Amino acid sequence: MSVWDAIVGQRPVVDMLSRVAQLSGPSADPSGQHSRRDDLAQSWLICGPPGSGRSNVARAFAAAMDSPDHGLDDEPTKVTRQVLSGTHPDVTILATDKVTIGIDQVRDLIATSEQMPSTAPWRIIIIEDVDRMMERTTNVLLKEIEEPAEHTIWLLCAPSPQDVLPTIRSRTRIVNLAVPTTAAVTAFLKEHTDADRHVAARAARLAEGHIGIARLYATNERVMADRDSLVVGVLGMSRTSDAVMLAEGLIENARGQAQEDIAAQVEAEQRSFRRINGLDEKDRMPPNLRSAYHAIGAKDDVRRRVTRRSRDVLDRALNSVASVYRDVCVLQNNAEDAVGIINLENRTAITELSVRLSRSQAIDRLEHIAVARRRMAGNVAPQLAFEALFASLVV
Repeated sequence: MSVWDAIVGQRPVVDMLSRVAQLSGPSADPSGQHSRRDDLAQSWLICGPPGSGRSNVARAFAAAMDSPDHGLDDEPTKVTRQVLSGTHPDVTILATDKVTIGIDQVRDLIATSEQMPSTAPWRIIIIEDVDRMMERTTNVLLKEIEEPAEHTIWLLCAPSPQDVLPTIRSRTRIVNLAVPTTAAVTAFLKEHTDADRHVAARAARLAEGHIGIARLYATNERVMADRDSLVVGVLGMSRTSDAVMLAEGLIENARGQAQEDIAAQVEAEQRSFRRINGLDEKDRMPPNLRSAYHAIGAKDDVRRRVTRRSRDVLDRALNSVASVYRDVCVLQNNAEDAVGIINLENRTAITELSVRLSRSQAIDRLEHIAVARRRMAGNVAPQLAFEALFASLVV
């Protein structure tokens, strides 16, 4: 399969980037040195809502730019495999699990960007979530984006152009991704997971175009069951005490999911460390490698990653709660035939709720969810944020 086959629901963008990659080979000057093509943008801003696959598009584009086959052959080249796995020496990817991207991280990237590529035509720098940069950090990056090194291409990713400072936005070529259709996500899940047709279709519908969440729903029964329980809990609240108990259960569940996920990640990273260093599972760790090995599972790092993953689970929960009131609004406005219902399994209860709430009350509840999201972004204690949210939703 080509490097683009895993990109879901973005055919116009894929066609455009594929054409660019095929024309991206640096031309040679009389001295035999490569020079950049005058018609090739070297700073790109790839924008799309969460789950649209913007970081996957960036990696695929990087692979197509640096691979001899431009990512088109059915059998991926070594370069393509390395880029997609994050191990190619000329493709640097900055992904953070912190709230903001630090200025030192960006300075390191700039130093890397000035180096000649070692094996590929281009040195490519990918920054995921560039919207997490503070203005001071963005200003450090600005000059490099405006005048990249001769052999460097910058691929920046953000939810939308408006999430990036105008100074960066104006100096990049913007690529806007669409929200993948439910049909496209369903087809992707059927091809790339073991989910049957029914599970794939349901996971795609509930994920609302978010590819990563759709894959999670399709492959993790516990996560799907937790979502079902949350929706039933929201629809069944009748007292403030119900709201408090639902919030407590959600927070506890989010932390449990996060701890389980991070523990599995750490174990996988430790296995990879042993394999890279030629050690079997039962081999004793050599003294010169112990520090690096134990750093993988350092308590402070694990605690930080668990906190971040918990926030991801809670953010997903907010989307699920919002889908309930989105469905209420759809029914109140007789728009089901046009846009459909997300929570079909709960249609009866949602229909009853749409009768009990006025249109303005339904919209108010969507605003309450937006407030909770802002509170979470502002580091309000999750327990308090969700208790306040659920209490405001009680009819």
